[in-house]
Formats: sequence, structure tokens, C-alpha cells
Amino acid sequence: MEIYNIITVIILLAAVFGYINHRFIKLPGTIGIMIISLIASLAIIGLDNIFPQFFVDTIAAISAIDFNTIVLKVMLSFLLFAAAIHIDVKKLRSERKAIITFSTISILISTFIIGLLLFITTSLFGLQVNFLYCLLFGALISPTDPIAVVSILKKAKIPSSLETKISGESLFNDGVGVVLFITFYETAKIGLQNVSVWNVIWLFLREAGGGLLLGWLLGYLCYWALKSIDNYVVEVMLTLAIVMGGYSLAGQLHVSGPLAMVIAGLITGDKSMSTGMSDTTRDYLSKFWELMDELMNAILFLLIGFEMLIVAFNLTLLWLGCMAIVIVLFARLISVSIPIIISKNKKAFEKNAIPILTWSALRGGISVALALAVPKYMYGNMFVSITYIVVLFSIVVQGLTIGKFAKKLREKDERNEIVSANG
Repeated sequence: MEIYNIITVIILLAAVFGYINHRFIKLPGTIGIMIISLIASLAIIGLDNIFPQFFVDTIAAISAIDFNTIVLKVMLSFLLFAAAIHIDVKKLRSERKAIITFSTISILISTFIIGLLLFITTSLFGLQVNFLYCLLFGALISPTDPIAVVSILKKAKIPSSLETKISGESLFNDGVGVVLFITFYETAKIGLQNVSVWNVIWLFLREAGGGLLLGWLLGYLCYWALKSIDNYVVEVMLTLAIVMGGYSLAGQLHVSGPLAMVIAGLITGDKSMSTGMSDTTRDYLSKFWELMDELMNAILFLLIGFEMLIVAFNLTLLWLGCMAIVIVLFARLISVSIPIIISKNKKAFEKNAIPILTWSALRGGISVALALAVPKYMYGNMFVSITYIVVLFSIVVQGLTIGKFAKKLREKDERNEIVSANG
């Protein structure tokens, strides 16, 4: 009954905060909900002296929520499938080289830059953090999570091809980031001296390759099942079964569940929804997964806001968190610049692609969830705190300014074109 009560309160607060934001504040939905939950968290802290028991009960309730399990083992499968099912696969194919590059090579570059710079930074603070643990942090903070930013960028009128790159990258780099995290985590747990290079490569390939293969099988199994019947209720349930059952199966097989959900979602959205179902089913299925996407994101950002109540902070962690913001942004800048600069086909990348790709790289709940999975002896508490600071800055500052930033870049280009034409 306690679990039911917690779920009830979470959904109730998500709905109320969503209403307040939509009715009065009018920020992008997920960002608005998170900011309101942050304000509520500060209010709860302020009420500590007046209503101490309420404060204690609230902290206990939030501490009882296993954020890592909820995000990585429950919500992530729904979020990735829901996002993938609405992606235009034709546009995705046209930008596949850039998307694959940003979601693999760029993630690797970012992970190692962040790991190295964090290792140096923590040494300056007198902390002897193992370099492998720093790489672990690099892997968990590198994946971008532009849940709200795509809708903001549409209003800024950026090229649709850049929108496709951003949304496509966000789909795949979550899965790649989780695979990298698992690889470094398993290596750190066993000990680097007990692991060969081939063991690391095999672990990575098994997780990533196995996830892609499982997703392909699930996607076509779902396509065959959906095509063989015409009943929108059963067909919606089948997609739910693919998501929940497929993700659990991925865990049992020790392959990447996130990558499996992305591939299954892309096949379902492209093949099943175009040729495997009636118009009525297509409409119901699309709206159902759109609702799931909005609901899961609302809950996720609500929980991120309330996590502030149980994350440890002190002056050293605040300084490290602020320096981590700079490190993460710098790593993102380098990791997207290198592929673009060395690309033989530079025309495939839009003007201002580097600054927009850098500033639009939001970090979200997946990074916080992965940080919570790091054991204390691997400096898990420190990583949770600085990850939270980076995520808050990312969502609030970058998320609320990316639209204006992209718009100013576009206006600057237009002025330069006018000057050049008149000159």
C-alpha cells in the first residue's frame, strides 16, 4: 500500500505542477515542473524549524524512492521507445553519419576529456580519486538528454537537419553512455590489473551489439504481430509488452536494454505504423505513446527537483560542481568540434552547428540515476553531488536560454548576409 501511496503522490504533484506551469509560468513543460519542484524543496527546507516532523517525513519519503531503479529499470525503456516511435526514420537515415559519430566517437572523446580534467581538478583539491573512477563520471555525464530542447529549437527556426541530428543523437547516446558506464564500472569493480583489453572490448560489444540485435528482433516480432490483427486495444498492449518484456529480457541476457528499445521503437514507428496497422490503430497508438512520453518526463523532472532534499552539499562539492560544469561544456565543445572539423563533407553540417550542439546538450535524469549507482568507495557520494549541480545548470540555464541563443546566432548570420550583399 505504501508504494501505491508514493506513486499517487508523485502523479498528483506532477499534474498539479504541470497545471501551474501551463496556466501561469508557461515555461517548457518538463523544465517548468522541475523548477516548481525545486522551489517546493526549498520551501520544505524553510519549514524545517516550524514543522520539523513534516520535514523529517518528507525526507524519509523521498529517500524511500529508489531513483536509480525507477529511472534506469522502469522509465528509461518507456522514454526511449516513446521518443523513437515518433522519429522520422527517413530524416534519421539522411543524417545517420553525423548521428552515429556524435553518439559514439563524440561520447568517447567527451568521456576521456572529462575523466582526465576531473582527475586533475580533484587532485588540486587534495582528493586521491582513481582515474578509472573519473572515467566512470565521464561516462555517466557525457550522454545528452535534450528532452525539452527540441521543441524550443523549433521556435528558434534552426534547420530541420540540425533538429534531426540533435534528436537522433539523444536517442542513441543514452544507450551508448549506459554501455560505457557499465564497461568502466565492471572494470573498476574487478580491478584494471585483472582485466585485459579484449575483455573490455568484448564487454562493450556484447552490451551494444547484443542490444541492437535484440531490438531488431523485438521490432520485427512486434511488426509481425501487429500486422496479423486489427484491434487497437490489443495492439497497444502488444507494444507495451515489447517495451516491458523486451527490457527485462535485455537485463537477463546482459545486453543493452536502452539500445534495444531505440531500435524496436524505430522499427515500430517506421514499419509497423506505416504498413502494419489501420488508421484507427495508428492514431490510438501514436497518442498513447505521446501521453506516456509526457507523463514519464513530467515524473522524471519532478523527481529530479525533489532529489535536492537528499543530495549532500558542502563548499568543496559546490566548487567541484561549478568546475565540473565548465569541464563538461568544454568536453562537449571539443567532442563535437573534432568530427565536424575533420569531416570530408563539411557542407553536411549547418552553420553554427558547433555552438548549438554544445549549448543544447542538456544532461538529465539518466546522469543522476547512473551517479546514484556508483558505490561510496568509488566516490559515489561526491559524484552524485557534482552530477546534480551539472544537471541543474544544464536544464535550468542551458534549457531556458538555448532558444534565444540559437535565435541570436541566426539573426547575426542574417545581418552579416545583408552587410555582405550591400558591400
